[in-house]
Amino acid sequence: MYLHLGDDTVISGDRLIAILNMEDPVSPDLIEIIENAQLERRLSNISLKDKNKSLVVCNDKLYLSPISSNTLFKRAIYFRREG
Repeated sequence: MYLHLGDDTVISGDRLIAILNMEDPVSPDLIEIIENAQLERRLSNISLKDKNKSLVVCNDKLYLSPISSNTLFKRAIYFRREG
């Protein structure tokens, strides 16, 4: 299974750990996770114009996505059923 996260970014479903909501209000803990990932150079922002709607956590990297967490979740569930 592959999951399209937005822009030209696609990940393997085997790498997927979590899909988190980034719409307001964003918890301070989530902001800290993003800041740490950025410092460790493990954060990829694929959102244009800072329209982050979800944070996708993979085993090796984190992605800020312009696609809502609900939509990404539905895509992941659909492909798991089909796969």
